[in-house]
Formats: sequence, C-alpha cells, structure tokens
Amino acid sequence: MKQLVLSPALQADLQHVEQLILERIKSHSAVMNVAGRYLLNSGGKRLRALLALVCARFGQNEPASAVHAAIAVELIHTASLVHDDLVDEAERRRGVVTVHTRWDHGVALLVGDYFFALAAAEMALSPDPRIITYFAHAAMTICEGELSPVMTTTPLETALEQYYYKIGCKTAALFASACKAGMASGGGTDEQINAMECFGNDLGLAFQVVDDILDFVGDEQTLGKPAGSDMRRGIITLPLIYAVAATQDERLAAVVDTQDEDEIQWAIGRVKRYGIEPSREAARSLIDRALTYLNIFPESEPHQILSDVATFVLERDR
Repeated sequence: MKQLVLSPALQADLQHVEQLILERIKSHSAVMNVAGRYLLNSGGKRLRALLALVCARFGQNEPASAVHAAIAVELIHTASLVHDDLVDEAERRRGVVTVHTRWDHGVALLVGDYFFALAAAEMALSPDPRIITYFAHAAMTICEGELSPVMTTTPLETALEQYYYKIGCKTAALFASACKAGMASGGGTDEQINAMECFGNDLGLAFQVVDDILDFVGDEQTLGKPAGSDMRRGIITLPLIYAVAATQDERLAAVVDTQDEDEIQWAIGRVKRYGIEPSREAARSLIDRALTYLNIFPESEPHQILSDVATFVLERDR
C-alpha cells in the first residue's frame, strides 16, 4: 500500500491540529472528558483535516488560515461516527469498542452532540464566514444519508442510484466540504473552490467504495470485524449489488434478511467472486475523475500530495 509522505511543515500543521483538538475536548465533566479522549485516541488518519490543510496551500493566504476548518471537520467526523454507531448499534469500530458499548447510549449521544457543538464553535473562529455554511450543509447531508438506506439490490440502476446517494451523503459530503473549506480559507477563487469540492466528493465516494470492499476482503484482525459485517446487519453495499447483478441469484439478493451463518458464508464467497472486481473498477473510475478536477491547478507540492492521497485511498487496506 502506498504510504503518504508529508513535508515536515505539513506534519507540523497536522500535529498542531491534533494538539488543538485535544485542548478543545477538555470538559468539566469527567465522563465527557474521558469518553472524548478515548474516542479520539481510538484511531483515525486525520485524512479530512489533511485535505483542508493541503487545499489551503493552493490559495494566496497563509496555510494556517485553514486550521479552524481542519479542526472542525475532524470534530464533525468524530461526532458522526458516534451517532452512526448508535443508529447501527455497532459494538466495535476498527477493532475498538464503540463509545455506547463502553459506556451507554446516553453517554454516547451526549458525546456526539458535544463534538458537534465543539465543531460549531470552531467554525465560528474561522476568518471566512462561508466555512460555517459549508460544514452546516455537510452535517445536514450526513443526517439525510443516515435516513436513506439502500433498499434493494435490483434492478441494478435503482440499487446504484440509492447506494451512491447514501455514500454521497454519509461520506463524500464531508470530504467535499473539507476540500472546499480549505480552498476558501486559503483565498481561492470561486472556480478553485468548486473544483476542490468536486475533487473531494469523488475522493469521498471512492473512499467509501473501498471501505465496502474491505468489509468483504480485508483482514479481520486489522479491521476488527468479521467479513461481510455490513451484510450481516442487513446493509446493502456495492460489492453485493454487483454480485447480484452478475449472478441474477435471488438467493444471494435475499441474504441481507437471514441470520443463518452457513448462508452468510456462502454469500460472502459469491460476493468475493463476482462483486469485488467491478467495485474496484468503480473506485478507480472515481479516483480518475477526481484527479481531473486538479487540472486547473499548476504542478506543485500540494498538487502532488492530493494525487498521493488519491492513490492512498485507492490502495489502503484498512
């Protein structure tokens, strides 16, 4: 897997963002403080913060102008994960026990709300008032996605429309707003801001497609969950959609409604055989399209970093 190589200056900026996030979550409530720190320390690449910081480097302003946007997007992301786990009643995320499992649903809900409030406060500190609008819209879109499950695997056109709408809301919206906010913070033009939004959207779509592929083929010890975890919970993702389309198998289409382990294992094998490669091709096409939006920018270090991020998203294994 390709590793991201960042300049010392960018690494320093990310470390600064991390330090500020830890400072922001300090609370008078001992439970809130412990739960918040536990959540932030349980993993994460800070990829969305990185996007905001890198996109700002294309503009005319100092890169530090994007720090508040970088902090806000990570706080929103963390809050959305807490609420996502509550909705799905997930016990683990990336191999780590979720907040509501470690404490209780009430604590988890309050921690998620607290992080959203912290994000709102952080947005207000940004010198560009548009940042509030960008992230508020993203937060609303994330909620819309949670309320829009993929309902069917057939017909293919309907299934794909539902799937891409959901992941566009659930994942891509925050990637897009991170890039958009970073470019705006850096003093970019309207054309540049729109280009970065499109880049982030396609990057986020590809990120989720790869995530859904890994759910079937990733290392269980690394991911901390069994293969086909989403399918076991009745969640329809792209590999299953393509596998059903390839086989026209009604038994496979009905697997999301069963709890029979033998049936699930059979279905996982079918998805691996018929659904993974077309899903990988879809992710590659999304990354290729994302990179076209960078064509308006001159070759530079930020340009190369975003290209490397795109490759990283495509080749990641967790």
